[in-house]
Amino acid sequence: MPDNTIEPFTADLAPEDFIQAAMRWHFSPQTGSPYWVRRAAALDFDPLTDIRTWEDLALFPDVSEEWRDVPVDALVPAGIGREGWDFQVFDSGGTTGRPKRIVESVSRRNGVRWVSEVLAEHRVPGEGDGHWLHIGPTGPHIVGRSVGLLAQLRRTFCHYIDFDPRWVKASVKQGRGEEAGRYVKHILAQAHDILSTQPVSVLFATPPVLEALAADEKLLGLVRQKVRGIIWAGTSVSPETLRFFEEEVFAQAAVVGLYGNTMMGIAPQRPRGPQDEQSCVFVPYHPFSRVQVVDPEDTVTSVGHGERGLARISLVSRDLLLPWTLERDTLLRIEPTAAYPQDGLADIQPPVAAGGPATIEGVY
Repeated sequence: MPDNTIEPFTADLAPEDFIQAAMRWHFSPQTGSPYWVRRAAALDFDPLTDIRTWEDLALFPDVSEEWRDVPVDALVPAGIGREGWDFQVFDSGGTTGRPKRIVESVSRRNGVRWVSEVLAEHRVPGEGDGHWLHIGPTGPHIVGRSVGLLAQLRRTFCHYIDFDPRWVKASVKQGRGEEAGRYVKHILAQAHDILSTQPVSVLFATPPVLEALAADEKLLGLVRQKVRGIIWAGTSVSPETLRFFEEEVFAQAAVVGLYGNTMMGIAPQRPRGPQDEQSCVFVPYHPFSRVQVVDPEDTVTSVGHGERGLARISLVSRDLLLPWTLERDTLLRIEPTAAYPQDGLADIQPPVAAGGPATIEGVY
């Protein structure tokens, strides 16, 4: 019977050993998922012999579009047994069309434990130090579970105010901006009820929700009185707005950003250092999640440090394999540090089509 606790490749492996162990896991019929074992037959190379390095993952086609339709059972590796079943299915936000779906057992949870360590470096309140309030999507989106797990690691409660990012984006796209505005007011009314009755010390919200909160005098008073950690994610934020959050509106709290999505996982903001010219630098979960910043005209070539390009992501874990795939975001590539040896990512922005508007972000 398959062992659900097995970790076929770990972070302490050399990069080439890590990738080769991942190929053996995902493409051996005894351990690989039905999707990848079948998909290998259509490839013009053999993953077991031809994929030796991270760079070799470029041989794979971008399969992410297929994950809008593939039955999720086919994504579960055969090496993970049904006994003690703990897989869940999650959807992407649908910004670029119909949602893509992933499955997850323990790999993302391991990433959340690392994110918790990074948040502790930012002095986000820890164990026994107040509740969490998540204002954002929950199921079918993985972010809600991740925030709940962060609170659980601190042995505290997480309160949830759910919203549907697809509905808000559709409202904005269809010119019904006033409807999106009413939706935000509905969210803030729920936040007021929780903040006025519960000992919340950490707040998760998107930048548009934080801006709306800052304009509500009573709600802002409650946040300033109680909240000492603010985590933002979900949409881009300008340097000016971020400075406004950190130095003026929420000066009493540690303000920390998270970047990521359903396909790549979470990249937390690393603690700001004297070498950082950017106010917020994100780092992916090394070595399982990688983000390459590539030239838009040559999407297999990285731009230089300090230069802007497109996000090209890969995810290699026990639960899931996603070779390099292009994302919609543009961002700056930032040099690594001794503490965070992976490339940093900064100034995340939605793309702007030639002669057209930026991608609609809504409130998430």
